[in-house]
Amino acid sequence: MNKLCKAVATLALSFCLPLAAQAAPADWPKELNFGLIPTESSDNITERFDNLAKYLEKQLDMPVKVQVATDYAGVITAMQFKHIDLAYFGPKSYVEAADRANAEALVMEVAEDGSKGYKGVIITKKGSDIKTMEDAKGKTWAFTDPNSTSGTLVPTVYFVKTMKIDPEKYFSKVIYSGSHEASILAIKGGKIDIASTNDLDLARGNGKGWNTDKDFQIVWTSDLIPGSPMACRKDLPDTLKTALKEAFLSYNDKEGLKMLKLQGYAAADDATYNPIREQIEVKKQLAAK
Repeated sequence: MNKLCKAVATLALSFCLPLAAQAAPADWPKELNFGLIPTESSDNITERFDNLAKYLEKQLDMPVKVQVATDYAGVITAMQFKHIDLAYFGPKSYVEAADRANAEALVMEVAEDGSKGYKGVIITKKGSDIKTMEDAKGKTWAFTDPNSTSGTLVPTVYFVKTMKIDPEKYFSKVIYSGSHEASILAIKGGKIDIASTNDLDLARGNGKGWNTDKDFQIVWTSDLIPGSPMACRKDLPDTLKTALKEAFLSYNDKEGLKMLKLQGYAAADDATYNPIREQIEVKKQLAAK
């Protein structure tokens, strides 16, 4: 009788255990390597994603190792050679990773206002005499990373298709800062006259590295860009991909989302980023002329 009671108690306890406390399937990796594009300094972006990484550890019952590359291409290459399993990409870097690194989009960021995306912006320092793009002729300009969507692709298409200008000739100097944070700080510090970034990264550093309203003026704003994706390697076990997607979709930690300046995550797939592919193609066609 005692043995029967003990067996029933053990069985009942197993049903009460949360999913995260149960062992991960045998075909899953022993740890999840999570790559982040360097939209800001390594310390800042690691801190910003810390809560999310810990949440994933609990949900998946495996260690999550966060890695920040020195540039966007580094994250793409890391996935290509299977050094990372999951990555936070920008839309353009995701498209490149889908082509070169077998990346598969799982979810996309949802902005605090509920928008399934963000907007590229062109900024100058508060008080600058550059109020329009026409005023920017002959000034110093900063793109971010060559694989950035809002920092390079979107403004380049705008310059060439809409303004009909060659940025290398229109501006006195063109640089690539390496990250959104670097471009924003370069404008704040007066090292560059005008630069491209986005409203999300402006918001993420607001009150910490800068005060958006007091430090900058926005010269131009793009149409909505699809939210940045979380993408995994396509060859991961389907059960792990499903678990990852469900984990992101259910992530609702207020403090963690506040750090990320997000409302949450929404389902996405490869087709979500076809508009970015179209912009890449436009850029190629314009460059060929």
